[in-house]
Amino acid sequence: MGAVLAAVLGFSLVGCSSTGGKRAEEAREAAASGGKATVTTPRWTFAMVTHSGDGDTFWDIVQKGAQEAAAKDNINFLYSKNDEGQQQAQLVQAAIDKKVDGLIVTLAKPDAMKDVVKKAAAAGIPVITINSGSAQSKEYGALTHIGQDETVAGEAVGDELDARGKKKALCILHEQGNVGHEQRCAGAKKTFDGELQNLYVDGTNMPDVQASIEAKLQTDPSIDAVVTLGAPFADTAVRAKETARSKAEIDTFDLNPKVAAALKAGTLGFAVDQQPYLQGYEAVDLLWLYRYNADVLGGGKPVLTGPQILTKDDAAQLEDYTKRGTR
Repeated sequence: MGAVLAAVLGFSLVGCSSTGGKRAEEAREAAASGGKATVTTPRWTFAMVTHSGDGDTFWDIVQKGAQEAAAKDNINFLYSKNDEGQQQAQLVQAAIDKKVDGLIVTLAKPDAMKDVVKKAAAAGIPVITINSGSAQSKEYGALTHIGQDETVAGEAVGDELDARGKKKALCILHEQGNVGHEQRCAGAKKTFDGELQNLYVDGTNMPDVQASIEAKLQTDPSIDAVVTLGAPFADTAVRAKETARSKAEIDTFDLNPKVAAALKAGTLGFAVDQQPYLQGYEAVDLLWLYRYNADVLGGGKPVLTGPQILTKDDAAQLEDYTKRGTR
């Protein structure tokens, strides 16, 4: 009898879980396609201001997560960006002037953002930081930070390079002044038993990026790994490797459809995913929870969305998600 009851209970739990999962997915898809919100709270306005440059697919995924959460939560979502710290601060000021009900910001260049983020918090606008600036988030008055710890992510890369037997690696920094990028390379250097060198490139000029990596690989054939800090740069590094006739493995931070395909094809060794969709989605959701119920997650600590090391073994599962723009 006990076995029968356990089997029946197990079946019912699976059924409920399956139904609940299906309903949750249907609700998400309905919201994403412009369906009705799934809450009855007021039509609040949340603004997101990031340090994204033009053409960075990473931020398309962040936006998609935020937009889908906004549709579900009956939120009017505003997005703006600028990769220059002072201009990003001006966009935050514009959001303050609009008296938005919530603010999501990145702190890639924290010194430029310090005063305006504190100003938003002082004006009673709840602020959540995402992606970069976890060390400054609390000091500047934000409720919490959502993202990966960049130093920890870098350390994971160093460990992975060791596991792959690499001896000399190149870390490609494509945005000077971005503290998160510096932390990634520093973290990798800390745990990597081999030698790691930084290479600064102009991330707004892909031909220059390719030429710089190619020249370094031609000059130093002992380099056996190249780590890029963003998905759009991985493909460029692969082309540089081929032109330089190098045998170095190309690895990258972040994920997009090209990276997933390259992992599957074996032209990339591994990728470090910080789940940008989750960063955008949870930022909007947590602001909604704070406005609705004064809820705050994290307990004073960052809410981590990574790092997750992805390899060829994960590529097939990821392809569908990358094609729909959520990974």
